[in-house]
Amino acid sequence: MLSSAGGHPRTPGTVGELGEFGLIRELTSRITATPAVRLGPGDDAAVVSAPDRRVVASTDILLEGRHFRRDWSTAYDVGRKAAAQNLADIAAMGAVPTALLLGLVLPAELPATWPSELMDGVRDECQVAGAAVVGGDLVRGDTITVSITALGDLHGREPVTRAGARPGDVVAVTGWLGWSAAGHAVLARGFRSPRAFVEAHRRPEPPYHAGPAAAGLGATSLTDVSDGLIADLGHIAEASKVRIDLSSGAFDIPAQMHDIGQAVGVDPLQWVLTGGEDHALVATFPADRKLPARWRVIGEVLHPSALPRVTVNGAPWEKAGGWDHFGGDG
Repeated sequence: MLSSAGGHPRTPGTVGELGEFGLIRELTSRITATPAVRLGPGDDAAVVSAPDRRVVASTDILLEGRHFRRDWSTAYDVGRKAAAQNLADIAAMGAVPTALLLGLVLPAELPATWPSELMDGVRDECQVAGAAVVGGDLVRGDTITVSITALGDLHGREPVTRAGARPGDVVAVTGWLGWSAAGHAVLARGFRSPRAFVEAHRRPEPPYHAGPAAAGLGATSLTDVSDGLIADLGHIAEASKVRIDLSSGAFDIPAQMHDIGQAVGVDPLQWVLTGGEDHALVATFPADRKLPARWRVIGEVLHPSALPRVTVNGAPWEKAGGWDHFGGDG
């Protein structure tokens, strides 16, 4: 039989033909464990070690047609993306990802290869982050839905929340900004290149290890960029009761992103400031803290004012952007 993206033999037939328990056996056969997994799939619940005695938990849902399209992304891509956006939330607390639970709603007529390859993607992204799939659930339904719950361990540190930013702190980011939004613009026009930006939309690459590292560096607040930089920094500003001002000149925008912007009539700075789903990490640090080269300083934390909580070059960013699940874009 042909192999999937993860190198496992393809599963014949449809989800309905394979059946619930056949599909469970197929999916669990693709899982790998880590030392944190004391008891994996196969019982009523999994057991994951928590040396810190506290568990960091996050959950998210992806719905076909709203969060992914099968004509744009393979099942393997969707698996990588679903895992990445949840594991990034764990890293954004300054924690180390340990485990992941997967819930799937699948139509009976869906080829059985699709969830199998999705599982390969979830498993491989977990391996990048140092976590493992430990269980989940399957339900028959009309629309493909992927639900993920991710768990993590603080390794003795306090969680880095959104509420600790202080006036005088600097704002710094690590990871890509605007690449996923530029890739979405390319795909929306029916193209598949530049490939780097398309792949950034299909499979984000969160800097997982930078989350715990930021905690070690004394980050006062931390979050991942899922809804857009201004929107996510807005959460920090609101929780910390401060204003954050960004410098547009601090962003390094690749030439190819400028080319894409010119082709579709969009200022690429708009993607950088309001495009989500890159899952970069953005943090605030005391101004006297020496940061590694991977962290780029992009702004400062100020005392609150009558201006919006996040400004750019001292002024409100007038262009719409950012993601709201019930309000849409902007």
